[in-house]
Amino acid sequence: MPRSIPVRRVMTTEVLSFSPDDTVQEAMQAMVEHDVDGAPVLDADGTVVGLITTGDLIVQESQLHFPTVISLLGAAIELPSSKKHFDEDIRRALGASVGEVMSADPVMVAPDDTLERAATLMHDHDVSRLPVVGDGVMVGLIARSDIVRAIVAEPTEPTEPTEPTGAADGDQP
Repeated sequence: MPRSIPVRRVMTTEVLSFSPDDTVQEAMQAMVEHDVDGAPVLDADGTVVGLITTGDLIVQESQLHFPTVISLLGAAIELPSSKKHFDEDIRRALGASVGEVMSADPVMVAPDDTLERAATLMHDHDVSRLPVVGDGVMVGLIARSDIVRAIVAEPTEPTEPTEPTGAADGDQP
């Protein structure tokens, strides 16, 4: 059953990664060359400190949406969630290094975690990939596509043959 397969069996081990000090331009170029849309960011010790995705990178090229402000009885009220997103977009748009635009503190899995756990974490945190960390260092990356491939590759159990629809006690179609 695919859900009980350990992550280590389907994860990618040859992973493009970046340092927080790499430039955004270098990251964009490398991601295009390797045809990936996300990669982990590692410190000098190999510890995962963040993830960078094409979504983080294109903020620099996008129009920023200003926070929603409501005027009520002469008072201006700024919606907190709108302000938070704006502040995050500004930080990323102005960032010149990977460390400035990456998403910090990514959700991670261990090599012995199951595909079910990895899929659940991806769903719950709305992410497409998870760094796989063993003994404090990254040992691989698992993406949604890795899980789908494992599901498709898993042989299905044969089922009992059923009678054709409409066939009854000796009636011939």
